[in-house]
Amino acid sequence: MTNPLALPFDADEMLAGLTPWIETESPTFDTAAVNRMMDVVQHDLAALGARVERIPGRMGLGDSVRATMPHARAGEGGILLLGHLDTVHPVGTLAKLPYRREGDICYGPGLMDMKGGNYVYLDALRKLLAAGVQTPLPVTVLFTPDEEIGTPSTRELIETEAKRHKFILVPEPARPDGGAVIGRYAIARFDLQTRGKPSHAGWALSDGRSAIAEMAKSVARIESMTTDDCTFSVGVFNAGQWVNCVSSVCNAEVLSMAKTQALLDEGVAKMMALNSNEGEVVMEVRRGVTRPVWEPDQPGTMAMLSLAQEIAGEIGFGLTGSSAGGGSDGNFTGFLGLPTLDSIGVRGKGLHTLTEHIFVDSLVERAKLAAALYCRLGA
Repeated sequence: MTNPLALPFDADEMLAGLTPWIETESPTFDTAAVNRMMDVVQHDLAALGARVERIPGRMGLGDSVRATMPHARAGEGGILLLGHLDTVHPVGTLAKLPYRREGDICYGPGLMDMKGGNYVYLDALRKLLAAGVQTPLPVTVLFTPDEEIGTPSTRELIETEAKRHKFILVPEPARPDGGAVIGRYAIARFDLQTRGKPSHAGWALSDGRSAIAEMAKSVARIESMTTDDCTFSVGVFNAGQWVNCVSSVCNAEVLSMAKTQALLDEGVAKMMALNSNEGEVVMEVRRGVTRPVWEPDQPGTMAMLSLAQEIAGEIGFGLTGSSAGGGSDGNFTGFLGLPTLDSIGVRGKGLHTLTEHIFVDSLVERAKLAAALYCRLGA
């Protein structure tokens, strides 16, 4: 059998293949843009000989793509490659963050989170197929459109598919030290609205009651609840159309992260306690989507980590494993107790910013890791 670590991986080739992936911008809320990205990936998977299904989106969000890779037992449960193709970058970000290489670094919107990792793990399958290597277990690929907003439309799809498989690989970007994730903290989202009383801001200011002012007070109160183990962040704040009007409605969104379910429950209780219809400005707090705690040290996941560390040693790098904040779809599969190895994608920095980039040498490194995992899981 061909040694998967000896396959002809080439960073320049991978960067060229990634060009249409990165230059097809795909922010979550732009359904047409996400579906254009799904078109690109559907084509690449079909070119590998996969049986590709396009799963229509719902809730106004994009489609998903599921691919059954060529295998003697294709369609059976085995290894699930799970990733998302939506990004946080609006269409037009390429003008500020063009896809480009500068020495050992390559920049681009969504390159680190997580198109780079998705592509690398597909390239590993491409090289294995070209070499005529059949993996011990069949591989299924599932790419989804809404991870960046908490996976409201595809959680059920992910969980149903994942339950069919023995191992789940999630090529989210590696941790800052290059390590993998073997557990994740809980995440909860909240939708907030304050409702006041409108008036003319110049002519009758005292007649109004500002929803913006009340929400602004709440921002400070909410973020002051943050501790090392349970954080609160106001990430969206929308209100007002006319500067000469006292705004009667203000909307905001809050993200909370907690290291344990008990801490998250406490955080949720604190947030829900902000509901108030007393006084002249009403505050309404509604629960949004939640990612459950993925408890670390589950035997199946730890066995996967041990294998990955053995492979990494053969390649020539160290691979740590730890719990992490920042939700992923691995929360769902790990919460279900399914063996899941997360954040095994490319190394880089600046995800979700206009400096998002990867380290080019991580492409071949992670492709070798992927190929060996495909060949040794279930062997």
